[in-house]
Amino acid sequence: MSPASRPTRADLLASADRTLPTVAAPGLRVLFCGINPGLYSAWTGHHFARPGNRFWPALHRSGFTPRQLAPAEQLELLTWGLGVTNVVERASATAAELSPAELQAGGERLVADVERYAPAWLAVLGVTAYRAAFHRPKATFGEQEPIGATRVWVLPNPSGLNAHFTLAQLAERFAQLRSAATGP
Repeated sequence: MSPASRPTRADLLASADRTLPTVAAPGLRVLFCGINPGLYSAWTGHHFARPGNRFWPALHRSGFTPRQLAPAEQLELLTWGLGVTNVVERASATAAELSPAELQAGGERLVADVERYAPAWLAVLGVTAYRAAFHRPKATFGEQEPIGATRVWVLPNPSGLNAHFTLAQLAERFAQLRSAATGP
């Protein structure tokens, strides 16, 4: 794949069920957690890579990074004490393809990752996925019950398909987490 190339439908379909490596290290400030990789991200091998996904712009506009990173620069997140993973590891065309059992198993795996990496904060990007993965049917956005010493925050899903939130609103929600994660 060259940077200027675009996937064909066959390329995307062949990316189903692929996984992306977690970008993490012990002691992160925030570990961001998507629902699961989309087919475009699986095709590129980079988190939140689909054009129109607003994760990278929201991360920058909220002040987490000094510039907007491209998905291919995902390892640079570690420079700022940030990381990225997913609740469910396998790629799919939409999160609607995930079963409740997959989300619950993903929540259990995520708890193990939190115990392994011990980030100060876990930021789950999607309230519906958080509710299913952590058996919290009434959870809302914002701070949640911690996982051990790791504090948990739920943010809106930055997918371009989530029309409930504009980029400006996403950046504002990300900035609320940044303020909480940096302290007074």
